[in-house]
Amino acid sequence: VQLQASGGGLVQTGGSLRLSCAASGGFSVSFVGWFRQGPGKEREFLAAIRWNGGATYYADSVKGRFTISKDNAKKLTYLQMNGLKPSDTAVYFCALSNGITSSVSAPRMYHAWGQGTLVTVSS
Repeated sequence: VQLQASGGGLVQTGGSLRLSCAASGGFSVSFVGWFRQGPGKEREFLAAIRWNGGATYYADSVKGRFTISKDNAKKLTYLQMNGLKPSDTAVYFCALSNGITSSVSAPRMYHAWGQGTLVTVSS
């Protein structure tokens, strides 16, 4: 399976972006997650969605601003980001996990990663 993240770009503070993650090839996964990594920072969990059922999980830092959703038929996952701040500037990644709910925020539980898309929020 291959993942491709897209939709990043330059946006002003308070703006919105919608990221997309497209999966190609057959896959059977438990979760699709979104992470980001800013300059000099560790990879940070943002949100995840259970592929079958649709339960969602969010990091406290983005809860209420970011929304994860999916289209099973098209094997697409989205991350709607509203109220963007300069601190949201990072490369954003999508990833696949066959792990369990309690580990949904752990990067080590994700076995396939997209190439990342850059989001820059200007002040």
